[in-house]
Amino acid sequence: MYKNIIFDLGGVMVDFDPKTYLVDRFCNAEVEEQVSQLTFESEEWKLLDAGLITRSEANLRMLARAKEYGRAFEVQGVLDDWMHILRPRRRMQELVRKLKSRGYCVYYLSNIPEDVLDFLTERDLKGLFDGGVLDRFDGGVASCEVHINKPDPRIYQALLDKYSLRASECVFIDDNLANVQAAFALGFAGIQMKDSVGTLVRSLATCSVAIH
Repeated sequence: MYKNIIFDLGGVMVDFDPKTYLVDRFCNAEVEEQVSQLTFESEEWKLLDAGLITRSEANLRMLARAKEYGRAFEVQGVLDDWMHILRPRRRMQELVRKLKSRGYCVYYLSNIPEDVLDFLTERDLKGLFDGGVLDRFDGGVASCEVHINKPDPRIYQALLDKYSLRASECVFIDDNLANVQAAFALGFAGIQMKDSVGTLVRSLATCSVAIH
């Protein structure tokens, strides 16, 4: 019997679609690919997620490399305003509320930099969104706090240890298949979130997690 539902944040609880953002911004496949490699797919981005580098240091490194490719202007623009794509998903917040009302414990497990975690928490505290992003969760582990990124098995174990959970009693939801597979290998039930909340609810039902 599953007792705990564990959510990724970006791409699950919060909109995070860098590819679409870059397409809308540049409308040029070559530029989009270069800028993506220099920002969202860069080694600096992974270090940010792991809390091993500051945002200012990461930006300086990304910009320095962008200059080598003649993309400093484009990368600077992305670094200045990309966070506006982080929009909380109200239907996911409602799903969390329903799970809580049914007696499930709800946690997050996310690859997320410290400033983005603070940003989401700040929005939560200011009450700008009904129910907030994190306030209904029973807890969670962010990669920046433990200096480990998914799909490293140690970050999943960190969550289990922190809250004395059993993997066999947990359902893990992530939009990244590799992250779901890593959780499954540790004994979690795993669901890859691909599109709608309705599809996710049906997937949860196959795990005997009823919402209604």
